[in-house]
Amino acid sequence: MHDQAEKTFKWVGSRPVRPDGVDKVTGAARFAADFSLPGMLYGRILRSPHAHARIRGIDTSKAEALPGVKAVATAADFPEMPSVYAGPFRLEANFAHISRNIMAREKALYEGHTVAAVAASSAKLAAQALELIEVDYEVLPHVIDVVEAMQPGAPLLHEDLITRGIEPAPTEPSNVAKYVEFGVGDVAQGFAQADQIVEMEFTTKPVHQGYIEPHACLASYDQDGQARIWCSSQGHFTVRAATAKLVGMKQADLTVTEAEVGGAFGGKTVVYLEPVALVLARKSGRPVKLAMNRQEVFRASGPTSGSAMKVKLGASADGTITAAEASFMFQAGAFPGSPMVNACMVAFTRYDLANTKSWGYDVVVNRPKAAAYRAPGSPIATYAVESTLDELARKLEIDPLELRLKNAARNGSTTVFDLTFTNIGYAETVEAMIAHPDYQAPLAENQGRGVASGYWFNAGGESSATMHVNDDGTVVVATGSPDLSGTRTSLAMMAAETLGIDYHDVRIKVADTANVGFTFLSGGSRVTLATGLAVVNTANEVIAELCRRAALMWDVDPDGVTWEDGQAKPAGSNVGDFEPLTLAQIAAAKATTGGPIGGRASVNADCSGPGVATVMCDVEVDPETGKVTILRAIAAQDVGRAIHPGYVEGQIHGGVVQGIGWALNEEYVYDAEGHLENPSFLDYRMPVASDLPMIEAVLVEVTNPLHPYGVKGVGEANIVPTMAAVANAVRDATGVRLTDLPMSPPRVLAALEAAAEA
Repeated sequence: MHDQAEKTFKWVGSRPVRPDGVDKVTGAARFAADFSLPGMLYGRILRSPHAHARIRGIDTSKAEALPGVKAVATAADFPEMPSVYAGPFRLEANFAHISRNIMAREKALYEGHTVAAVAASSAKLAAQALELIEVDYEVLPHVIDVVEAMQPGAPLLHEDLITRGIEPAPTEPSNVAKYVEFGVGDVAQGFAQADQIVEMEFTTKPVHQGYIEPHACLASYDQDGQARIWCSSQGHFTVRAATAKLVGMKQADLTVTEAEVGGAFGGKTVVYLEPVALVLARKSGRPVKLAMNRQEVFRASGPTSGSAMKVKLGASADGTITAAEASFMFQAGAFPGSPMVNACMVAFTRYDLANTKSWGYDVVVNRPKAAAYRAPGSPIATYAVESTLDELARKLEIDPLELRLKNAARNGSTTVFDLTFTNIGYAETVEAMIAHPDYQAPLAENQGRGVASGYWFNAGGESSATMHVNDDGTVVVATGSPDLSGTRTSLAMMAAETLGIDYHDVRIKVADTANVGFTFLSGGSRVTLATGLAVVNTANEVIAELCRRAALMWDVDPDGVTWEDGQAKPAGSNVGDFEPLTLAQIAAAKATTGGPIGGRASVNADCSGPGVATVMCDVEVDPETGKVTILRAIAAQDVGRAIHPGYVEGQIHGGVVQGIGWALNEEYVYDAEGHLENPSFLDYRMPVASDLPMIEAVLVEVTNPLHPYGVKGVGEANIVPTMAAVANAVRDATGVRLTDLPMSPPRVLAALEAAAEA
C-alpha cells in the first residue's frame, strides 16, 4: 500500500542478498565466543544458590591457591558507585544498581546472582576453583510475585529504597521503586457518559528474549592501561561506557569490538560479563574469556517483567470510547527499572481519546533484573487493553476492527506524552485488515478469530558514519550500529541509492569504538532510520566533494557541476560540453585533485515515525486437552517505506512468533525456595516451526516525510498486539476469557472445565 505517488528507486524497495549471509550459513562468521588470544585464560562465575541472602563473608584463599588459577574477583575489586538516577525519564539507569547486579555486594538478590569470578588456565580448573570459594550466606525470606512484593510486611530487597514519584515522599522503605501517572481529560466524567463499561484484571509472567547465542566476551588489559573487549551486544559504545565506569577507567583507554550477534531482542543492551572479564584480565595480566551457559542465561540475564494489571473502558452506544484507565504493576527484578513507564505511555496511544488515565508501579522482586524485550512494556499493556477492548466490542455488538477504526488516532491526534501525530498510519493498518479476504473466512467448531492493535514509539537518536571512496570507484562505509537484522544491507542500499552507484559496489562495516563516532544502541527500531540518516548525510557530503573534484578536472566553478545517476555532469549548457565523469573516474584522479575522497556525519535523529500494527489470528482449541493451535496469523504494519521488503517481512514474522510464544507457552517457573525450575530450551517452551502456520505480513507504507527515504522503523510494533490477538481468538473459539498468560494447555483446560461447571 502506498499513501502517495512514490518516486521510483533503483535499490530502495528491492531485495538484494545480504553481505553477511555466506559467512553465517557456512559457519565462518565470528560470534563473541569464537574470539581468542594467545595466553588466554578461561573465566567462570560463582552464582548465588539462594533467592535472597545476606553475604556475611567470602573466602577465596583456597581458590587462589589452586595451581593454574591466575585471578579471583569479588565486589571488592569494583569501585563503589553512588546511587544516582540518570538518563531519559523512561530509560533512566543507576550505576549503583548496575554495579551490584554484575557483582553482588551486601546481598545476593536472586538465584544466579554473581558473587565471585575466577580466571584459570583451563575451563576445568576454573570450575574446580569455584567449588573452593566459601561464601557465608544468611538466607533471608524472599518474594517472587509483584503483588505480594507490594504488600506491607513483604521481605525488603533494599532497606534504603524509598518510592520515587509520590509527593510527599514516603518515610519508610518498600519494594515499590517508582510510581508514575499519565492522563488527559476527566475520566470520571467520561465513564458517566458511557453506555457500556468493561473492567478487567490481567496477569503476565516474565518471559525471556530467547536469543540462541549466550552472552560471551573476551577482554584484554595491557600494561600501559589500554584495554580491549570483544563481545556480542546491541551497542558496543554502551558496553564501553558502562564497563569503563564500572571498573574505574577512561573511555578513551577502552576499545570495544562488536562480534556478530546471535540474537538479542533487547536482552543485549546491558552488561553482565564484560566488566567482570576486564577486572580478571587486569588482575591476571592475561586475556580472559567469559561465556554463559544456557542455564546461566536464564538464571542471570534479564527477562522482561511479569505484571498485574487492571483496565477499565467505557463507550457510548455508537462505539465512541468515552473513557479509558489502566493500572500497571511491573516486576523490575532485583533492581529498579521495569518498562512500566512505557506501558503507561503506550497503553491507549493508538486511539484518539479525550479522557484517559494510566498509572504504574515499578516493583523489585527476587528475580533477575528485568531487561528490554522487543517494544519493552508495550506488549504487556496492550494485551490487557486490547483484551478489554474486545469484550467492549462484544457488549456493543460492533465489529472489533470497526470499533478500533472509529477511535483510531490520526494525524493531528495527541498523546498523553504531548506528541502530536503527523504521519501515523494506524487507521490504514486496520483498513488493510478489514479488506483482507481472510478476515471474513469461515471458521469451524472450536475455532476462533481474534484481532488486536498496538503502538510503539520507534526511536531516533545518535548515530555516526564514515565513507571512503576507493580508487576503483567502490565505497566502504563504516557505522557504529551492530547488525541484528540485516541492517548492513539496508544501509548499503541507501548509500548506493544516494550515490547512484551499484549496491554491490558498497561495503558496510561495523567499526569498533575507536574507528567511528559515537552510535547509540541497535534497539528501539532506530538503526535504519537514524544510522541510515547518518549514511545518507555522509553520502551527500561525498557527492559534494566529488562535484568539487570534477570541477577541478574540468576547470569550472563547483556550482557548474551536478550529480545524477552516479555521475558528475555539467549543471547547464553554459558550463561547457563535458562528458559525464563516473565516480570511478573521479576516484582514479584523486592524487591530482586533492587526495583521498571521503566523508563523515553524525546525527541525533529526531525524525522517527510511530510504529503501529494490527494483527489477526485464527486458532483452534482442543476441548479435551486445552491445546491451542494457531491456524492463521496476519500482521498489517505501517512500515514507513520498506527499504528491503524481505527483511521487513522477516521482522514482522519474528515479532508475531515471539508474541505467540508469550501468549501460549513461555513463562519462568519458580519453586517455593525461589529456584528457577525451567532454565533450558527443553523446559522453557518456545515455539518451533511445527507450532506455527505461515505468517502473512501486510506492508502498509505510509512514508515518513522527515526521512530522506521515508523510513519509520519496523522491528517492534509487530510483537505488540500479538498476545492480545491470540487471547481474543481463544475467547472467540471457547466463549471463555483467559486473563492470565501464558494460555498453556493446563490453564485453558482448567478454564474450560470451570466454565462448564458454572
